Amino acid sequence: MKEKNIFVSLAIAIMAIFLPLQSMAQEKEGNSGPKMELAKSTHDFGTISETGGAVTCEFEFTNVGGAPLVIISAKASCGCTQPSYPKEPIMPGKTGVIKVTYNPKGRPGTFNKQIAIRTNDKKNPKTSLRIKGDVKAE
Repeated sequence: MKEKNIFVSLAIAIMAIFLPLQSMAQEKEGNSGPKMELAKSTHDFGTISETGGAVTCEFEFTNVGGAPLVIISAKASCGCTQPSYPKEPIMPGKTGVIKVTYNPKGRPGTFNKQIAIRTNDKKNPKTSLRIKGDVKAE
């Protein structure tokens, strides 16, 4: 029984040493996890008309990691802002687009809205986008 406990302890110790080394080797070989790189994180609509209808901008991103990138969610700070994002995984080296639509109707004045993005990037799972501008009352 004592020999079995020693064997199990030895096996656990070996795994504790070699698993982190294997993970580091994979990262050095370019097999790191997914990583989102945004072309820009803020869009300024400038001055827009309250009665001109909704306005949309696009945020382009690239998966610069070594595994497929999945956007888990994109949530705006209020109901006047609607994000849409790709539901399929973005493969390494490929690009995707997050579209953000803002409805200025009934909202004259300056706006500054945040969109919270969650991904499967273990090192940086949360990213935020920002839209801003000024709504001219009609």
